[in-house]
Amino acid sequence: MSHFSTVRTELRDRQALVDALIDLGHPPLEGSHPVRGYRGQTITADLAIPQADGADIGFRWNPANGSYELVADLELWKQPIPVERFLAKLNQRYALRTILAASADEGFLVSEQTTQRDGSIDLVITRWDN
Repeated sequence: MSHFSTVRTELRDRQALVDALIDLGHPPLEGSHPVRGYRGQTITADLAIPQADGADIGFRWNPANGSYELVADLELWKQPIPVERFLAKLNQRYALRTILAASADEGFLVSEQTTQRDGSIDLVITRWDN
């Protein structure tokens, strides 16, 4: 019996997801990799974050809804924060990475980036027109 859980997300941009995971200190293995869970069971994911305790974290592309979903054995979740908080932090970094990439594509530069005490991030972006 599999203990893997699948958590839907709205994470659609692979590079923004990879960059957000790196920002949070979880550089993923890219490509098709097994994600380990209960008693050595595995499930294949497109991005895998191996954990020393054998309870890995993965993200798998779901073409039905066009987004990456988190796959993990949540009963073995050993991160210092609960999965809901992990996803909240990941979503924040993902949004930041998406905004930064879109801004750069439009010719904007980040002139100021400040993280507030409550964890929110303020950005000031500028563009000089000729």
